[in-house]
Amino acid sequence: MSRSRLIQTLAIMTILAIAISFIPLPYYISTPGKATVLAPMVEVEGTQDNQEGSFMLTTVRMGPANPFNYLFAQFQNYTNIYPEEQIRRDDQTDEEYEFYQLNLMEGSQEAAIQVAYENAGKPFEVEYNGIYVVSVVEGMGAEGVLEVADRIVKIDGNSFASSQEFIDYVEGMQAGDTIEVEFQRDGKTVTDTLELQTFENNPGKVGLGISLVDDKEIDPDPDVTILSEDIGGPSAGLMFSLQIYDMLTEGDLTKGYAIAGTGEIAVNGKVGPIGGIGQKIVAADNAKAEIFLAPNEEGAADSNYSVAVETAKDIGTDMKVVPVDTFEDALEFLQSLEERS
Repeated sequence: MSRSRLIQTLAIMTILAIAISFIPLPYYISTPGKATVLAPMVEVEGTQDNQEGSFMLTTVRMGPANPFNYLFAQFQNYTNIYPEEQIRRDDQTDEEYEFYQLNLMEGSQEAAIQVAYENAGKPFEVEYNGIYVVSVVEGMGAEGVLEVADRIVKIDGNSFASSQEFIDYVEGMQAGDTIEVEFQRDGKTVTDTLELQTFENNPGKVGLGISLVDDKEIDPDPDVTILSEDIGGPSAGLMFSLQIYDMLTEGDLTKGYAIAGTGEIAVNGKVGPIGGIGQKIVAADNAKAEIFLAPNEEGAADSNYSVAVETAKDIGTDMKVVPVDTFEDALEFLQSLEERS
């Protein structure tokens, strides 16, 4: 084969490879992400970072599958393949998915602030503004009326203190019933009447066909700023609450250790399970973490903690995995640590 023919063949193969990489498959692939030190991401007015060690949040990398990464994933440890419908609805746009994930992170941060300030004995106020729409299901009553990022402020003239109260109100009704929805969009308030319908995938449930997150603001004293950039999801809540608490109180809660972890935090301090715990153990080990705080789920056999322990054993890490059900559990463990000399 002549040199020019060889170059031409290689060029065609390269173009074909690039073209194939853009062919979408109905799957998502997740791999271990990274462990990120929280101190540079959290600013509490009037305080300084005095930690000898560090608190770290852990992440997984998640993205759509193409023929190349799908094939590669078959041979990689701690790489998971999920059907697309397990990650997002068929009719959910990229905008809706991103908005939902970022709002989950924002809600998690607000809960973390509330938990940290309450346990540190610092004052804060909570202002509830309504409910954000984060997705709209095709064919349901909200389609064509409500949009992503609309803020619902009243239903049938009633205000609610949480999205759960709204859900409870609607669940007491039947398909065909109508409700008056007052919502805000682009600085304007709109009122419209919508019909409740039965969900196609859940015939026993009625609703408007929207997913919601609470829109509330925490006003703490001293002020706190969290610079989480584009990290989405609620799983960093526990670690944010520990970092903020440590900055509000005297001493060094890290005791000189590199401490990673994960878990959604509720305003009552309860630590909830998350996805990808095994991959987060790998990420923490790669970052040389010495301790990992894992949701215990009250000792359930298949808890995040049990999976974390199995993963730690499998990869041969010396990192200590600690079970936690509440913020207080994590705090008690950390306070019991001996200072690193």
